[in-house]
Amino acid sequence: MCRHLGWLGSPVSISSLVLEPPQGLLLQSYAPRRQKHGLMNADGWGVGFFDGSADGAVPRRWRSPAPLWGDTSFASVAPALRSHCVVAAVRSATVGMPIEISATAPFTDGQWMLSHNGVVDRAVLPPSRLAESVCDSALLAAAIFARGLDALGDTIIEIGNADPQARLNILAANGARLLATAWGDTLFLLQRTDGVVLASEPYDDDPDWEEVPDRHLVEVGADGVQSTPLNRVKGTR
Repeated sequence: MCRHLGWLGSPVSISSLVLEPPQGLLLQSYAPRRQKHGLMNADGWGVGFFDGSADGAVPRRWRSPAPLWGDTSFASVAPALRSHCVVAAVRSATVGMPIEISATAPFTDGQWMLSHNGVVDRAVLPPSRLAESVCDSALLAAAIFARGLDALGDTIIEIGNADPQARLNILAANGARLLATAWGDTLFLLQRTDGVVLASEPYDDDPDWEEVPDRHLVEVGADGVQSTPLNRVKGTR
């Protein structure tokens, strides 16, 4: 019940990924084209990007509980912000979950930034004092961070088995790697000449967008793009 986007490649402006595309996250905040659950994403937005090289990247975040379309300050600054690795999201809050900055993706453990598109029963998640919020996505992020992103595939399989109704589309990055899962919602891949985009839905009508099959893990890194069925995952690289 969100839309999110990840980028890994050459440094580009945040605006070129989030605000400028004709069907980008700005439009998806009020008129998504491929969203199966919910009509809009007006319960907040967040952009995380890495400052520095891939080996020494520092995560930075700008988050708000307000709709993206009304934030003129971000719109004025986004063209000047550049990064080689970005995680951005617009939020449609799960019913009963708080609408506050701390409940808005991306979440971080200081090294990785992570967004969750979906819903999960909090009862199947371990309690965590490190979670940024009591919302389902924050608790899920804390569980993933605690186990480590190298085990992302196994973690999603186990949580999905514990909650068969869960939708567990994850997008995570650490400045050198970009990981994503398709589990119950849409995920698309675009390989550009300057980098790779993973997104809940295409931000334009480029014919090179590819839909990632459900129950798959995607990793983007130095070795290119790899996709693995989640029923075959036993620990990611």
